[in-house]
Amino acid sequence: MAHMSDIEIARGASKRPIQEIGAKLGIPTEHLLPYGHDKAKVGQDFINSLSDRENGKLILVTAINPTPAGEGKTTTTVGLGDGLNKIGKNAAICIREASLGPNFGMKGGAAGGGNAQVVPMEEMNLHFTGDFHAITSAHNLLSAMIDNHIYWGNSLEIDQRRVVWRRVLDMNDRALRDIMTSMGGVANGFPRQTGFDITVASEVMAILCLAKDLDDLQKRLGDMIVAYRRDKTPIYCRDIQADGAMTVLLRDAMQPNLVQTLENNPAFVHGGPFANIAHGCNSVIATKTALKLADYVVTEAGFGADLGAEKFMDIKCRKAGLAPDAVVLVATIRALKMNGGVAKNDLGDENVDAVTAGGANLARHIENIKSFGVPVVVAINHFFTDTDAEVAAVQAFVESQGAEAFLCKHWADGGAGISDLATRVAEIADSGVSDFAPIYPDEMSLADKINTVATKIYRADAAVMDKKVLAQLADWEAQGYGNLPVCMAKTQYSFSTDPNERGAPIGFDIPVREVRLSAGAGFVVAICGEIMTMPGLPRKPAAETIGINDEGLVEGLF
Repeated sequence: MAHMSDIEIARGASKRPIQEIGAKLGIPTEHLLPYGHDKAKVGQDFINSLSDRENGKLILVTAINPTPAGEGKTTTTVGLGDGLNKIGKNAAICIREASLGPNFGMKGGAAGGGNAQVVPMEEMNLHFTGDFHAITSAHNLLSAMIDNHIYWGNSLEIDQRRVVWRRVLDMNDRALRDIMTSMGGVANGFPRQTGFDITVASEVMAILCLAKDLDDLQKRLGDMIVAYRRDKTPIYCRDIQADGAMTVLLRDAMQPNLVQTLENNPAFVHGGPFANIAHGCNSVIATKTALKLADYVVTEAGFGADLGAEKFMDIKCRKAGLAPDAVVLVATIRALKMNGGVAKNDLGDENVDAVTAGGANLARHIENIKSFGVPVVVAINHFFTDTDAEVAAVQAFVESQGAEAFLCKHWADGGAGISDLATRVAEIADSGVSDFAPIYPDEMSLADKINTVATKIYRADAAVMDKKVLAQLADWEAQGYGNLPVCMAKTQYSFSTDPNERGAPIGFDIPVREVRLSAGAGFVVAICGEIMTMPGLPRKPAAETIGINDEGLVEGLF
């Protein structure tokens, strides 16, 4: 099996009709809105009917800081869902949708790997059920309506130098980061400087993923700040009267998508905010729906635990009234070696010392997760180059940190390869030992919240904010936004803002370059170091090797 690519394995899957997958969760056929034979949206009326049911157990899968060696967080999420079903539990998984930008750029697809994947892989990595197109359209409708309002006399007195609403596109296109619009004379409006972000960085994406229902969605869309007047008073989306039409565009996108794993277990794939610049979790509505239908729900948060897990706990759980019952922290021997200073080309050689040295990164994540009051276990995502001595070293190291590590072979063996971890995680989730609390209270000042994450989670000496940033935060507090959580935008590769600083760095500051208010989503974004809200394509984009082969099948997507 090892020589088959992910896409070949996915193509060989024996998928069941989506109605059968829905039936596993007790979703009647008439409440599934099919998109082809193997994917469907779950109807809002059915979701509304579940409100008085008890919730299942929530299990978060997170990881150490990503390296080029790979961690396999989604693969482990999928594998654990299959593993729980394999040991006789009723489990579902919840993951994010893939963005076209990274698919055609660096990363390739995002549906797991080996024998722990969600299918249909090609559709999930391409247009899927059109959710991202809907978000892009809704976002850009608002952009068009703002410029149109200014064109037709600007009765709201928008200061054209202070329009903060940009445009979005679900593609990595660096040429659009900073542009001039409305060139070409009177008929085209007033020229101004603006730019594009990637769709997954849109506040509309964050709102879709945090909204409870359509009413909540429309209210949050209306609350978004799009521009300011000359006296610096805010202009909201509802002032432009775009919130109703945007909600109409997002009506279907708001409904969670149901698909299946290779082992025909239910998977909700819905929403996809970027994890370094947004909050990096799948939608609240998908997670809550899954919790009403399954006894165990396995979900993931983007990138390392310093970003994904922190935002899952401090933003998503806080806002949605959720609490994780257990956390699984994914590590690979290869990634630990890289964190221990080994070069990518030397990862195949046994190096127990490097594994232990790289454990400093793992240890910090374990400690951080425990600081939320949540129990944590480590999943060692197995590669065939791992030696017994290296695995034993990780297990001993993790034990010294007061946690347990399990070797997981789901990539090669599917659910059967992860049953030890599944059994233990179910035990922990059922035991009720989790005593979850976010790491800062709502009433703490915004600057202190930023500083708390910087010092307690990243272990920085301080978050460094200049007068302008502090004044901006104070303004927002005066306007009544002080109780919002903070969403830290920083590199995923390190605890620090230097992507090359692996392991467990100390003695650094977190520079906060600027802050942005996402009043609709309900958080303040702190942009730390160099973070792009519109990525570029690499020198050799994945798109160069993607195509349709002689048999009419997609090649090179992953």
